[in-house]
Amino acid sequence: MRGFEWDRPDDARRETPGPAAARLDGHRLIALATALLQGDGLILHWSEDAEALLGYSAEEAVGRYAAHLLVGKAQRPEVAGLFDRIMAGRGWSGVFPLRHRDGHVVDLEFRTYPIAGPGGAPLLLATASDVRALRDVEADVAFLNGFFNQSPIGLAVYDPDLRYVRLNDALARINGLPAADHVGRRISAILPGLNSADIEQVMRRVLTTGRPVIDARSYGRTPGDPRHDRAWSASYFRLEDSTGRVLGVSSSIIDVTERFQAEGRAARAQERLAMIAEATARIGTTLDLQRTAEELVEAVVPRFADFATVDLLEPVLRGEEPVHLAPDSSVRLSAVAVGEGYETGLMMAVDSVGETYAYDAERVYTQCLRSGRPLLRAHVDEEVFASLVSSPDRVEPGMAAGIHSYLMVPLLARGMVLGGSEFVRTRNPEPFTPADVALAEELVARAAIAIDNARLYRRERETALTLQRSLLPQEIHRTLGLEIAYRYLPSSVVSEVGGDWFDVVPLSCGRVALVVGDVMGHGIRAAATMGQLRTVARTLATLDMPPEQVLTRLDETATGIGDGQFATCICAVFDPVDRSVKVASAGHLPPVWVSPDGTARRVDLPPGVPLGVGGVAFEGTEFTVPEGGVVALYTDGLVERRGEDLDVGIERLARTLAQQGRTLEESCDAVLAALVTDGTDDDVAMIMGRVLPVPADRMATMQLNGSGRLPGHARRFTRTTLESWGLSGLCDFAELLVSELVTNALLHADAPRRLRLFRDRVLTVEVSDAGGQSPQLRTFGEQDEGGRGMFLVGELAHRWGSRATRDGKVVWAELELPIGSSG
Repeated sequence: MRGFEWDRPDDARRETPGPAAARLDGHRLIALATALLQGDGLILHWSEDAEALLGYSAEEAVGRYAAHLLVGKAQRPEVAGLFDRIMAGRGWSGVFPLRHRDGHVVDLEFRTYPIAGPGGAPLLLATASDVRALRDVEADVAFLNGFFNQSPIGLAVYDPDLRYVRLNDALARINGLPAADHVGRRISAILPGLNSADIEQVMRRVLTTGRPVIDARSYGRTPGDPRHDRAWSASYFRLEDSTGRVLGVSSSIIDVTERFQAEGRAARAQERLAMIAEATARIGTTLDLQRTAEELVEAVVPRFADFATVDLLEPVLRGEEPVHLAPDSSVRLSAVAVGEGYETGLMMAVDSVGETYAYDAERVYTQCLRSGRPLLRAHVDEEVFASLVSSPDRVEPGMAAGIHSYLMVPLLARGMVLGGSEFVRTRNPEPFTPADVALAEELVARAAIAIDNARLYRRERETALTLQRSLLPQEIHRTLGLEIAYRYLPSSVVSEVGGDWFDVVPLSCGRVALVVGDVMGHGIRAAATMGQLRTVARTLATLDMPPEQVLTRLDETATGIGDGQFATCICAVFDPVDRSVKVASAGHLPPVWVSPDGTARRVDLPPGVPLGVGGVAFEGTEFTVPEGGVVALYTDGLVERRGEDLDVGIERLARTLAQQGRTLEESCDAVLAALVTDGTDDDVAMIMGRVLPVPADRMATMQLNGSGRLPGHARRFTRTTLESWGLSGLCDFAELLVSELVTNALLHADAPRRLRLFRDRVLTVEVSDAGGQSPQLRTFGEQDEGGRGMFLVGELAHRWGSRATRDGKVVWAELELPIGSSG
């Protein structure tokens, strides 16, 4: 059939592939040559891979005899015999050397397939590959198989649907299932105890992106170790062929349980340190005892416990020193703070906040407090819980809430027990461990120190407040011609007890001194200094000194106290007769006064320097307030705000006072509502005085003109006036006092000017003259005819005195009113 040409049938075309490449065991591609021969050896088809292996193109090979083209003359008989056996249907495969186009010999491994051509003509399909390439691939395959099968690391191959294609024995042992049970199934199907959803999510990402993932963690339990949690580190990469077609995913897996557990321990330790650091910042931010307990609860719920309580011994709440707990005595505890991470129902099984309960000596909680050691019940059942609660009716709510682990830690500070803190887990499945006990002890110890500090501050504050209140006026007497209202607010800062004070000092002749001061600084020392200055100021005012002299002497007192104690002070003296106000300031804020028509303004005063500076003179100012006018004295705590100028606060005070239609008490409340909205960092002291008309039956005045008959006129005026006031019982004593005072003025001063009778808490007889020298008590003999006047005054009067005025002086004497006759 040499030179015979024919059209290849369809089946021959199907069986005769074009350029091809063979894949051995899914690994590296190798060239696969194909050729189709007639029964006489004539080449009918020659593939591209055949050209690549032997160098002859299809044009050169097709139509020629294979024996003539590819082997030498010496080999042709052997080739002809082999060809005849193959065509006889016995088939053959093996290695045979062929001649390359350039003359060298190429060893090829053949596979031969006799087939029928058109009309039943015998044909031969032969495939061949380079023996050397095959051996290299086989070596690679052997190496990879050895590595895959003998590696101690778990290895697996998955198809694009994430089903196992192949895995090694190491991975089968890790999973505890035969390798055959894996093939064709997904991880989620055969290993439900792992976090399979997370694993497959990572594998899908690798399939999609082509980016490998290193050290992806998986954890859980496998059939190989169903009672213990284990952890593995897996790396995934995508499998592709030479064309980039995605074939699947490969993974390598190693057991990292020990490292995972070590990392877990390190993470928990880090979390504990972070919790301690956070709790340190959160606990003890204030000096409020209850708030500190609440901060402890907030620091541990729900991060450490699902439910927590803090209870304190009753003496601790009172600020007293904690007492030693006797072995056989009960204790009284008060629930201070309770918190839960979610609705647990445990509120029904614990003490209510604010209530105090007695714990008997045999109760587990009491014994734990007495020992000072923590109590751990890692696993709580109904019997255990019954031993922990105070009454049986609390067991059912606690068990219904799901309590399964309990921890109680005493609060210890300076070696003394302050109370206890309980921690409970319900939703958190992990029981408390010894490491949790250590963490709880650390947190509770920090809270205990803060609570003890809060207790000490509370005690100091209460002591200072008690001292401060005892030094403030306990009663403000009604003053004729002046309605008085006042307010005092301690600082809203727990630890800040200030030195603000005010005083209302009744003076002679119906006058009254209003004093407001502010010792710089806070605490017991400031309160004690305030008490000293207030006492001195009150004493000086009663000596009828003008305000500027009171401040001068008060400055000497403050300087004598030493240790840098400074104070501001304002002293104002109101006289109801002429409605005058004499005022002096020692570095204090100016008064605000409001006229009857609602016009408010501050009173401009020489500012002066604070008390304690020493050596500086003070100046006084006098102004008159009409009937219905209001004067307000105050400390800086009322008007001072952080980041705001004092003038802004003073103007706000003036606007508030200017509003009409309120009583004086209502005005005080309105001022506090407007200026003290969110508490104050400093004490607030404030006095308001509204000028009232003096009733006609409270004061009578007689001008003293002339000379010799003045005592008689003054006595008659006195009797007539007192009888009209219903004070006839005082007429005799009052006439004697008036006679002596007027006579004394006639003898020892320029002409007397005025007699005034003044009825308030006492009856005051007042005689003014132009003299500048105060009357003095003198010693006298039995035979002396004079010198007894002021002695008689001193004997008859409840008290007497004198004071200087701008045009002379006033001498006054007081008589106590009969019971039921006071104003």
